[in-house]
Amino acid sequence: MRENWRKQGSAPPCAACKLLRRRCAQGCVFAPYFPADEPQKFANVHRVFGASNVNKMLQDLPVERRGDAVSSMVYEANARVRDPVYGCVGAISSLQQQVDSLQTQLALAQAESLHLRNMWYAASVSSAPNTSLASSATTSPPEPESKPLFVLDMVVDQPIIMNDSIMWSC
Repeated sequence: MRENWRKQGSAPPCAACKLLRRRCAQGCVFAPYFPADEPQKFANVHRVFGASNVNKMLQDLPVERRGDAVSSMVYEANARVRDPVYGCVGAISSLQQQVDSLQTQLALAQAESLHLRNMWYAASVSSAPNTSLASSATTSPPEPESKPLFVLDMVVDQPIIMNDSIMWSC
């Protein structure tokens, strides 16, 4: 049905052609990716990349890869509109800082859990009744109290940064 309006000229042009104030031809490279009902999508892409550059990029790509390219351009353009200096990089950097903070918190929680398990193990070994010499000859000797039950192989080298954006719920 979309092809029919181009032949007859009865339906509106795609968002790109409408913004550029030109006739939307049958082979318009923008039409499949920038429908008339989403004008802001192309407006942001046009503002950041320019229509000529977007046209060149799309024509240089195989048809099956153009949809992904348009999605990437739309994402970057929307990020640039929100944050003109950093764009997507600012969002990625912020998310990476949150990941680093959460990894540090996880490492500390694991270390505390390990410490509590070792304390529980030490308490259970020290409170166990002594076995007689006759029964210990047939079984293996008890583990020494100083040996930990679990070994933590993670080193925490970053300070914990607690801010208001992290909420704990139990």
